[in-house]
Amino acid sequence: MPTPPPTGPLCTRDSLAEQLRALGVRRGDTLLAHTSLSSLGWVSGGAEAVVLALFDCLGDEGTLVVPAQSSDNSDPAEWENPPVPASWWDTIRATMPAYDPRTARTRGVGVVPETVRTWPGAVRSAHPQTSFAAVGPRAEALMDGHALDCRLGERSPLARLERAGARVLLLGAGFDSCTAFHLAEYRLPAPLVENSFAVMTDEGRRWTTVREPSLTDDRFEELGADYERDRPVARGAVGAATARLFPLAEAVAYAEGWLAEHRPRTAGIEAGEA
Repeated sequence: MPTPPPTGPLCTRDSLAEQLRALGVRRGDTLLAHTSLSSLGWVSGGAEAVVLALFDCLGDEGTLVVPAQSSDNSDPAEWENPPVPASWWDTIRATMPAYDPRTARTRGVGVVPETVRTWPGAVRSAHPQTSFAAVGPRAEALMDGHALDCRLGERSPLARLERAGARVLLLGAGFDSCTAFHLAEYRLPAPLVENSFAVMTDEGRRWTTVREPSLTDDRFEELGADYERDRPVARGAVGAATARLFPLAEAVAYAEGWLAEHRPRTAGIEAGEA
C-alpha cells in the first residue's frame, strides 16, 4: 500500500522564525520552550530547523532552555509504562547507569529537547530525572546548582529562570507540559515522597534516595485555561501549531493562588511511602 503524502503546511527555518517573531519572541530573550515537532506540520530539516529558527529569533544575546528529563533513572517499582517484574527490581537498582549529563538521553519530552541537549555548547543541569538544557550566554548560570532533592523547586533552574525574567513558549504543547507550574507546587503544602535514582559520587556510583514534595500535573490544563483567560498570553499560529508565549514569573504567581484554591493538598507523608 503506498505511503500517504505528508500533511502540511510545509515549514522552513525562515517561515518558523518569521511566525515566532510575530508571536513576540525577541532578540535577547531567555526562553523556556516546550515543543511538539509533529504539531507544526512538515518541517524541512526537522528538529534542527526548529532549533535554528529559535536561535534566529533570540540572537547571540538570547538563551534557549528546554526540559531534558530522563525519567527512566528512577525506582523500577514505580514504573507503569510499561511495568517490569518485581523480580527484576533489585538488579535494575544495582545496575542502572549513574546519571551523566553528557550522555543520558531525554525521555518523554520530544525530539527538539534532545536536539538542544546535544547542541554544541549546550549546558545541562545536574538532576538525574528533571534536568534542563540550555544554549546561550546565560546557560551556565541558569543550569548551575540543581539540587538532587529539588526536582523543580527553589534549587532548580526554574527558580533561576523566574529571577532572570524568562518567558515560556508553548510551541504546539499544552499547559499540561508547563513545568513552571511545578515551581508553584513547591511553594504550597504537599505530601512528601521518596525519590530514587543512580548518581555518581566521589565514592563512585550510588543508588540514592531523597525525600521531597510530590509533584503532579493534575488539572494543569484547567489551570492554564484560567490563566490565559485572566492574564495576557500571546497566542498565534506557528506552522499548523498553536503557540503561546507568556512571562514565567507571572504564570508561577498565578499558579500559586489557583492551586491553593482549586487543588489544595495536605502536607505529610504520601500513602504508601515510608
